[in-house]
Amino acid sequence: FYICKKMKEKIIDVAISEFSNFGFKSVTVDDIALKMGVSKKTIYTHFSKKETLVETSVMKHFDIVIEKILFISKHSKDPIIELYQMNKEALKHLSNEKNSPIYQLQKYYKNIYQKLQIKEFTVLGEMFSKSLLRGIETGLFRSEINIDFVTRIFFNGIRGIQDLELFPIEKYKNEQLLIHFTEYHLRAICTQNGIQKLNHYKKELNV
Repeated sequence: FYICKKMKEKIIDVAISEFSNFGFKSVTVDDIALKMGVSKKTIYTHFSKKETLVETSVMKHFDIVIEKILFISKHSKDPIIELYQMNKEALKHLSNEKNSPIYQLQKYYKNIYQKLQIKEFTVLGEMFSKSLLRGIETGLFRSEINIDFVTRIFFNGIRGIQDLELFPIEKYKNEQLLIHFTEYHLRAICTQNGIQKLNHYKKELNV
């Protein structure tokens, strides 16, 4: 059982690496088997079809990224810099190329992409709500904002800028979209004190 579990974990790790580098559509089960030096049958013993492997890999990679984001949230000195630091981490895993995981996930595995969005809101929603509350308590965010509403609007906006039909990759870069949306979001909820801090961070971080 232990050996079997280790093999499954190794398949997932290699799949994450290959999918991240070359995209979900481009990488075949044969490619993963060749990379590992095992037979294709070995992979199918653990994953009945490629889609199952894609979903498992996506969710595990998401957990890894989330762990880093939660660490950033916990150690950020205030909610404004926290958002920029989280964006910086997120950008490490996003790409504007057509072989990028997000692009191919939306195009070829819409069902998995929708599951990922649900998990994203479930896991990050509470963290983001706490961040908003901290911003209100420290005088950076307006006290009258509706935390639940702003949380949902923020996630809707993040999903919106990842919509490849709305923001085609040939015309828009992920980095600029994230920066513009972050400033748009913060200026809507910041107090005057918060705006001053935002302007300070923009100069400091050169964004």
